[in-house]
Amino acid sequence: MEKKKVAIPLVCHGHSRPVVDLFYSPVTPDGYFLISASKDTNPMLRNGETGDWIGTFQGHKGAVWSCCLDRNALRAASASADFSAKVWDALTGDELHSFEHKHIVRACAFSEDTHLLLTGGMEKTLRLYDMNRPDAAPRELDKSPGSVRTAAWLHSDQTILSSCTDMGGVRLWDVRTGKIVQTLETKASVTSAEVSPDGRFITTADGSSVKFWDANHFGLVKSYDMPCNVESASLEPKSGSKFVAGGEDLWVHVFDFFTGEEIACNKGHHGPVHCVRFAPGGESYASGSEDGTIRIWQLSPANADDNEAANANGKTTAGVNEVTTKIEGFHIPKEGQTEG
Repeated sequence: MEKKKVAIPLVCHGHSRPVVDLFYSPVTPDGYFLISASKDTNPMLRNGETGDWIGTFQGHKGAVWSCCLDRNALRAASASADFSAKVWDALTGDELHSFEHKHIVRACAFSEDTHLLLTGGMEKTLRLYDMNRPDAAPRELDKSPGSVRTAAWLHSDQTILSSCTDMGGVRLWDVRTGKIVQTLETKASVTSAEVSPDGRFITTADGSSVKFWDANHFGLVKSYDMPCNVESASLEPKSGSKFVAGGEDLWVHVFDFFTGEEIACNKGHHGPVHCVRFAPGGESYASGSEDGTIRIWQLSPANADDNEAANANGKTTAGVNEVTTKIEGFHIPKEGQTEG
């Protein structure tokens, strides 16, 4: 019986359409948080540890393709098919800014220093919005060779990476000059690109391949063929010894980073998996699917003590008071506390 342990995820309901993007905040004094983007137009914020719903950001009029939090989890951003990117107060849910575009916005990302918001989409233009001067016109980088699918920051905000919907490769942009300085070649379009928190690796998913690149010298470190087309992959952030991938076979696969060997295969979603991301501590990871649910999986099966604390849904009952305190602290800033 020992070998037959089945991973029981925390299942997060709430979205009425497919979940297409997930983003974890770093650990903050109030814990860490998970934001999800869905075609139902409503990004949702959750406690990253428990999956408990905290709030919904309401205001978009089209599918939301991308979402992110700043490093303090005080602001959220979302990119939408309604031709806008919005910035939200993550404590109150209020819309702070709406940046209008001329076409669908597919990607958004806060800079590490939280001062800039990067957007990209069908216009084939990467834009930088100054969060200190949100009414000012954005800075535009050189034209992207194709419609932007993903965008991220690296090298302490000196470099931007982007991938395109309609062609392979990851392009690296020098923020200072606004020009492409390097292209990481892939056969298929890159549907997921993640920079590891320590800045060492870029993890990409293209077609049925997951690749790991040296984020400083841009060499290919590892490349593994997957059992099916995968849409997303994420590297475990602490030891970097495992990675997860999800795609069209409805399963969430866990692999050994060094050998590419499959360690676990988690079944539960009823539709293709569009996004997978590790929590900042590496102890769990989340998957978002066409079926409209988010599932949070523990990296290793729960031990006997945890099993005793689990209820029928596989949700541990321990630490509820602690979690509640975190959420209350998140909602109600202490007196004198600033959002800066």
